[in-house]
This record gives sequence, C-alpha cells and structure tokens, in this order.
Amino acid sequence: MASASPAVTIVAMEVAHLPDVLGLGHRAFDTTVKPYTGWSLSAVGAHFEALRPACFVALQGDALCGFVLGSMTFEQRTDWGYLEWIAVAPTARGQGVAGRLVTHCRDRLAEFGASAVITDVEARNEASTVLMNRHGFQTRATVNLLVCTITSALAGDSLPHLSRTRKSAALRAAEDGR
Repeated sequence: MASASPAVTIVAMEVAHLPDVLGLGHRAFDTTVKPYTGWSLSAVGAHFEALRPACFVALQGDALCGFVLGSMTFEQRTDWGYLEWIAVAPTARGQGVAGRLVTHCRDRLAEFGASAVITDVEARNEASTVLMNRHGFQTRATVNLLVCTITSALAGDSLPHLSRTRKSAALRAAEDGR
C-alpha cells in the first residue's frame, strides 16, 4: 500500500522560500509569450518586499509545491491589488492547491483594502482562465501585444524618416542580433 502524501499547507512566504520559489517559477513560466514581463529575483522581490505583500507558498511536508505573489502595487491604482504570479508543481496539480493560493492572496489583498484584484492570463492558458473564473475573476479587457520586427520594417522601407545609412546600420545590427 502506497503511503499518503503529506497534507498541503498554505503559509506566508518567507525569505527561506526564495530559492524554491525562483526554481519553480523558472520551470513553470514561459515569459516569451509575454516578453514585457520577466521571471527573476527582482520580479519576486517586487511583491515580497512591497509595503502590503500578499505572497504565500504551498508546502507539502517541508517541500514547496506552489506559490502565489501578489501585492497592492498595480500601476497607478492604489486601491487595486495585483495577483501577478502563481505556480503549482506538476506533482501537486489537481489537488486544489492553486485555488487555495488564489483565495489566500485575494483575501489578504481585501484585508489591505483592495476594491478589486486583477490578474492577467495568457489567452492560450485555458486552465488558468478557468481557475481565475472559478474564484470570481472575470475578463474585463483584452489587450493585444503588437510587435514590429525591425528587420522586416527596415527591409520594407516602412521607416522613411531614417536616412539610408542609418537604415543599413540598423538592419545589420538587427541581423547580427545586436
């Protein structure tokens, strides 16, 4: 008979959790789909050291199996909380861990006076959209990330304000990966 897994507990994130949070985040997040945001120590630190953080970890025994990072730091809205990062290890998925993390983060932000909590989910991430909808989040706005690849713009001469010399230098730099 297989032994039961230890129960999952949700606790406030501490400095000692940072290495495991960073490691799980590096395995969980593909930041190429949203290249304006990156997963790093500074991404974690921005929430963890915020004036009013809402950062929690899920522990299965002593092992980290999930986390959520939120804070009262969303753009210019001092009355909105921001749930920016959430991840659950593959071995702990399907056990309600993500939902518990969302609830802890949302409730802490409400304690801090948030009139709303926002999050963003990449459009193809259906599981996260379902999770967030299940916990009261609704789509209010969609934003399209539009990218102009400079090499194609220069090759198509869509930047007429640049001199021919500047276009050539810019094109060479783009092609060389600079």
